[in-house]
Amino acid sequence: MKVFNLVFLILFMQTLCVMGQSDQKAVKILDNFSANALGAPSVSMKFLLVTNDNVENTTDSLNGSVILCKDKYKLDLDDNITWFDGQTSWSYLSAEKEVTITKADKKDNSFQSRPSSIFSMYKKGYKCRLIEERSDSYIIDLYPSDLKSELVRVRLSIGKTLLNLRNLEYKRKDGIVITLNVKEYNLKVNPMQDTFTFQEGKFKGVEVNDMR
Repeated sequence: MKVFNLVFLILFMQTLCVMGQSDQKAVKILDNFSANALGAPSVSMKFLLVTNDNVENTTDSLNGSVILCKDKYKLDLDDNITWFDGQTSWSYLSAEKEVTITKADKKDNSFQSRPSSIFSMYKKGYKCRLIEERSDSYIIDLYPSDLKSELVRVRLSIGKTLLNLRNLEYKRKDGIVITLNVKEYNLKVNPMQDTFTFQEGKFKGVEVNDMR
């Protein structure tokens, strides 16, 4: 799995992790946000991922989309597509024309093995504060309970009416700021079963690395 792929998964997990002496209004907003997503047939997003390195003074951006359905997902980036059907993961690199197949560890509760866990992890590891309530959105900051964490904070914007994720900013101590700008957020897609599996017939001449 490529770096941006991992970054996105980490970002999405961090978005929902709160605990401790948190602002109860912020917790309630996140509870409602999570319940809204869990009650939908799937969560689909199109996004722009921007990485700013304030030390090196560089900026990188990447377009992508993701669809999650319980413990299944498909993550589509510019140069990498990942499918996960709840048991098996396929990571396809378009430039190399190769796909790597791996098996999920049943004891692993991380996003890669159990995507739905992101909606039940928000009571561990972080405190949250409602920073601002705007006319159309809430601005919430998440802070790590572990002061040794590389993370300074995560700031997210959630729409008031639809409880949709609009924006997420991930700020690290090393000067890296990663921003997820959500272009589309959809809870109405009913995905086909083959959405979450690699269809070999659609990718001719691909080298298969089966690591199961």
